[in-house]
Amino acid sequence: MINYSVYIIDDEQSIRDALTFGLGNHYRIRTFANAEDGIIGIKEEIPDLVLLDIGLPGMDGVTALKEIKSFSPETLVIMITAFEDIDTVLSAMKAGAYDYIVKPLHLDSIKLSIKHALETISMRKEIQSLQEQSLKESVPCFVSESDLILDVMQFVGKIAKSPDTPVLIMGETGTGKELIASAVHYKSPNFKGPFISINCAAIPKDLIESELFGYEKGAFSGAAAAGKKGLIEEAEGGTLFLDEVGDLSRSAQAKLLRFLEDGEYYRVGGTQKYTIKTRIVSATNRNLEEMIEQNQFRQDLYFRIAVVKVEVPSLNDRPEDIIPIAQHFLSEFSDKHDKTFTNISEEVKQFFKEYQWKGNVRELRNLIERGVLIGVGPFLKLEDLGVKPNLSGSLSKENISGAEFPELPAEGIMLEDLEAHYVREAYAKADGNEKKAAQLLGMTYYAYRYKRKKMK
Repeated sequence: MINYSVYIIDDEQSIRDALTFGLGNHYRIRTFANAEDGIIGIKEEIPDLVLLDIGLPGMDGVTALKEIKSFSPETLVIMITAFEDIDTVLSAMKAGAYDYIVKPLHLDSIKLSIKHALETISMRKEIQSLQEQSLKESVPCFVSESDLILDVMQFVGKIAKSPDTPVLIMGETGTGKELIASAVHYKSPNFKGPFISINCAAIPKDLIESELFGYEKGAFSGAAAAGKKGLIEEAEGGTLFLDEVGDLSRSAQAKLLRFLEDGEYYRVGGTQKYTIKTRIVSATNRNLEEMIEQNQFRQDLYFRIAVVKVEVPSLNDRPEDIIPIAQHFLSEFSDKHDKTFTNISEEVKQFFKEYQWKGNVRELRNLIERGVLIGVGPFLKLEDLGVKPNLSGSLSKENISGAEFPELPAEGIMLEDLEAHYVREAYAKADGNEKKAAQLLGMTYYAYRYKRKKMK
C-alpha cells in the first residue's frame, strides 16, 4: 500500500493543529509556520502533497509555490486562501498549483480535494513502478553486487526529476548508455511522453538534419510530397536520445545548439519557426573535449548538452558484477532457446573474471547466447563459448604497455595492501581530486571512487 506524505504550510497554529488532527490518521503529516521553513523541509524529504497558504508572512504562497515547483515539479500543491481572490488563484494555478480551497476550511472538502490529488499521484506511481520494474527486468547491465552501478542509478534518479535539463551519458561501447537514457526518461516527469532514439552515426551526414528537424515538401530531391516531421517534433513532451552525438555534422550541431538555447527550429527547406519542449539526452563513447580541440565538435554545444554528465563504468571496472550479469543472461537465453542450463562452470567463471571486456555487457551477452545455442547444459563450458583455456584473455607482464615490475618476494605479498597503498598515494598526489587520482592509476572515476569507498 502506498504511504502518502502531506506537508501543511500555514501561519495559523489553529489551522495546522486542526488539519493534523483531521488528516493524521490517514497520512504522514509535517507542519510549518512559514514558507521558508517549509521549503527547507521539502528539500530534506520530498512529500507527495503540500497544503500551502497563499497569505503567508515573509515569502508569500505563490512565490513559495514557484520555488517548490522549480526543484520538485512532481509534488502536487493545493493552495489555501482566506478569500476567493480570482487574480491570485489564477496566478497560483498558472504557476502549477493542483487545486485551491477557500477559508474557512471544511474538513470534508479538504479530504475530497486531497483524495483527487492523491489518485493522480497513485496512478503516476503505479505507472512509474511498472515501467521501472520492466526496465530493471530488461536491463541486466543494472544487475550489481558492487556500488558502481548503484551509485550511477541513484544519481540518475536525482537528475531525472527535471523535465528538460540536458544530460550527456559517457561510456565505452556496450556499457548500456541507451538503457541509462531510458532510465532518465522513465524516472522523469516526461515519462508519459515518447522516448525517441536516434543513432547519429548510423544516419548519412546529409540526411541527419532532415531526420532531426523534418523537412517541407519539395525540400530536396526525393522528399515526400507532404513533407515530414522530424524526430525532435516526434519527441515533444518526452525525451529525444541522441546516441553517438559526436558524429553529428557541424551544420547539424549548429541547428541543435539553437534548439537547445531557445526551443526553436526550422524544418529543412522551410521558413516557419517551430517551438516545442522536449528533453535532450545525448551519449558518446568518444572524447568530446579532444574533438573540441581538433575543431570537430562545437564547444558551445558541448556546454549545452553536458549540463549534467553521467559516466557509465565499464564491465572491467566492476568485476564483482560479471558473474551475476552472466547468470542473468544464462537464464534468459536458456528459457528463450528451450535449453536446460542452470549454472556456469568454474573454468568459465575464471575466464570471465580474467577476460578484458572491450565490448562490455553487450559482448558478454552475445558470448553467452552463442554458448547456450551451441552447448547442451546443464553447465556452461569453455568449449560452448568457442574459447580454449590457454586463451583466457588474461594479461601477461609483457603486454601491459612494456611496464616492468619487481620480482615477487619469496614470502609473498598482500595484494590488497599494495593496491590500497597506490590508491592512497594517487589521492595524495592529486591533492584530494578523485578524478585526477583515477587518471594516475588508469581507472575510471567510478572505479576509483568504489576502491576508496571499499577501503574505508
